[in-house]
Amino acid sequence: MQIARWYCPTGRTTFSLLPDFLSSRLSGGLDEVEEVVATALAKVAAGSSIEKAAGEIRPDIELPGAVRWVRRRLGAVKMALLALVTLLPGQLGNEPCLSPVRKALGTKSALVRLREVGAAHLGALAPPFGFGPRPKRRWRRRRHSQQETGPDPPRTSR
Repeated sequence: MQIARWYCPTGRTTFSLLPDFLSSRLSGGLDEVEEVVATALAKVAAGSSIEKAAGEIRPDIELPGAVRWVRRRLGAVKMALLALVTLLPGQLGNEPCLSPVRKALGTKSALVRLREVGAAHLGALAPPFGFGPRPKRRWRRRRHSQQETGPDPPRTSR
């Protein structure tokens, strides 16, 4: 779907208006993200591994890519549910899991409904549910115990 973008000359930035059903910074809608998460969690609960579930959900790409694709959605939905259950105590149940939140809201499309319920907090919540900034990458420190590439240095005689 194409999203219109506008430029604000005062703020020197662009902005867009995202429809309620689309996920931010992920392809597809919130219903698709929720379906992937629900399917993956059901397969893992049935005794399957996340790798096997990802391979069944995304057979069109190679397994490592499918695992990353599914884990990205799982992690984002888990973070959003934890934040909203904590921010709105009593309204969404006590567990930050998809099934209890669906039961508390009385709907199968919990993420779309949660965007309405948690509208005041969308600016602080991480994508794909909210519109907050992307999580910062954690860069690991480079370990200097690893040998540099190239030929070995000459040996010193003793």
